Amino acid sequence: MTAERLSMRTIKEVLRLKWEKKFANKQIAQSCNIARSTIRGYLERAQRAGLSWPLPADLDDGSLEALLFPPAPTGAPEKRGLPEMGYIRKELNRKGVTLYLLWLEYRAANPEGYQYSQFCLLYRQWTGKLDVCLRQTHRAGEKLFVDYAGQTIPITDPAYGKIKEAYLFIAALGASSYTFAWASFSQDLPSWVEAHIRAFNFFGGVPEILVPDNLKSGVNKPCYYEPDINPTYQDLAEHYGAVVIPARVAKPKDKAKAESAVLVAERWILAALRNHIFFGMVALNRAIAEKLQDMNSRKFQKMDGTRRSLYETIDRPALRPLPSFPYEYAEWKKARVNIDYHIEIDGHYYSVPYQLVKQQVDVRFTATTIEALFKNRRVATHPRSYKRAAHTTLAEHMPKAHQKYLEWTPSRIMDWAGKNGPNTRDLVSCIMENRKHPEQGFRSCLGIMRLVKRYSPERVEAACGRALLLKAYSYKSVESILKTNLDKQKLPESCSAEKPIIHCNIRGQQYYQKKEAARA
Repeated sequence: MTAERLSMRTIKEVLRLKWEKKFANKQIAQSCNIARSTIRGYLERAQRAGLSWPLPADLDDGSLEALLFPPAPTGAPEKRGLPEMGYIRKELNRKGVTLYLLWLEYRAANPEGYQYSQFCLLYRQWTGKLDVCLRQTHRAGEKLFVDYAGQTIPITDPAYGKIKEAYLFIAALGASSYTFAWASFSQDLPSWVEAHIRAFNFFGGVPEILVPDNLKSGVNKPCYYEPDINPTYQDLAEHYGAVVIPARVAKPKDKAKAESAVLVAERWILAALRNHIFFGMVALNRAIAEKLQDMNSRKFQKMDGTRRSLYETIDRPALRPLPSFPYEYAEWKKARVNIDYHIEIDGHYYSVPYQLVKQQVDVRFTATTIEALFKNRRVATHPRSYKRAAHTTLAEHMPKAHQKYLEWTPSRIMDWAGKNGPNTRDLVSCIMENRKHPEQGFRSCLGIMRLVKRYSPERVEAACGRALLLKAYSYKSVESILKTNLDKQKLPESCSAEKPIIHCNIRGQQYYQKKEAARA
């Protein structure tokens, strides 16, 4: 059996939905947007590996991959089955391609496959099921359909009279059609997350499944085989114990309940407020809440009851309780660990274990904390700092001795600086001296070293001399001096370049050599 290689995050999500949520393979395929055959393959591999849910806490992504994909045994290759019907349909749309030609290609790859008549019959049966409208039946508390209305709402700035458009977020429960609406100035990720939190609080519980459109805030890349759910949105769903199953691209019937809720909201909220002038978001959302209450209390045209009455009797008892604390907004990014074993987030540098030098880590950061994860395992946690060009370093992340595989060490940087000139050596020493740990000055020193590639060593040496006089111990200062050609101007006579520059805080090259020898 062959299986398509997906990310470990997607494989874990498949196992969680199957073993913890007890989802059918069809629901898992819709949630993860992968073929059911691929899901069956991973479940069989997991069973052969003896895995169960929850996975062991010490099982990282590398170990899981080794269990699921052991070295393939030698033997005869497996037989290929019938090609995917979607592929046949796509190829038939190409000029000159016929079913007979596709069958010949199929038999060439599958000598023991179907005969031509059976091949055609299977394809006709498959096409006969296309364009069939399925009337969906929604279980109580199962699905919440979310989307933005197409119409916007103008808000007037009372000071300048400028108009800014607001977007209306709509969330509707599948069984009762009970609807929530909330306006914001943007459809970005923070607004998307805040709207969901407000919706959960409005409903007083959490559904099992979230069904969004392929909005960028919810789905980074709407790929058929492996959709890339936004990590923050996925994090939100996991916090509330829900599952994200995005609607298929260009398939509005997948979210017909949301389309209907948007249409009703545009009629009974937006149209009803069309003659109102709003001067702020608070006033707008207050008016929306009043109209929303009327809409949910309005009787159905073709059935008894209202959205509110159905919600109270059907959906509300089936919703899961809210967690003890609301979700804290967090963003994710990938970061490469520099040679000084720090990663950069918004201009601030945070340490990680030095063994991860040059590795890529996932970073989850909220307004208060920074978390670094390597292969889905947390390796560092820091309080968030908004001070730019500063460092947050934990002592346990530092190496006990300078490791051999580190490309640069203080002594090596000092060796280079001494070759370029005394001013360069003194400036490099000052940079490392003015950091809490010398390793934190590596970035600036490496930047000065790379300036030699753009400017001559003589100019870099002169610029370092001027930076020493100004006590500007940074890479940006040297770069600015070179860009403005200040290095070509003569120094004041009182501090001539020929006069030796003495700094009491300079340790010198011998200090770092002795320090490294002592650590070794």
